[in-house]
Amino acid sequence: MAEGWAKHLGIDARSAGTHPASQVAPNSVVVMDEVGIDIAHQSPSSLDDFEVATFDYIISMGCGVSCPTIRIDADWELEDPVGQPLDVYRATRDQIEKNLRAFIESDLNTDA
Repeated sequence: MAEGWAKHLGIDARSAGTHPASQVAPNSVVVMDEVGIDIAHQSPSSLDDFEVATFDYIISMGCGVSCPTIRIDADWELEDPVGQPLDVYRATRDQIEKNLRAFIESDLNTDA
């Protein structure tokens, strides 16, 4: 969901995890579609698939995962909604949007 939101807002972003699933959670696809963002084509990636030093920012969703070997610029401390009802996915989707918009706004103010 975070990658979908970021790309929707014009940011070149990639999402990765320490233990990625084999596919994007179907409920994530449903709730993002509700706000007009298609993430059905996305696929989960491992942190091992990327050279993290090439990224300007690394934001952790939290989800109870620790990444001691990479720098984390922000940790949003979100719970992973996997296996939860749609309303939990919606709340997570909305929190990701809120956090991302605040991050963008704060970054724009830093550059000024």
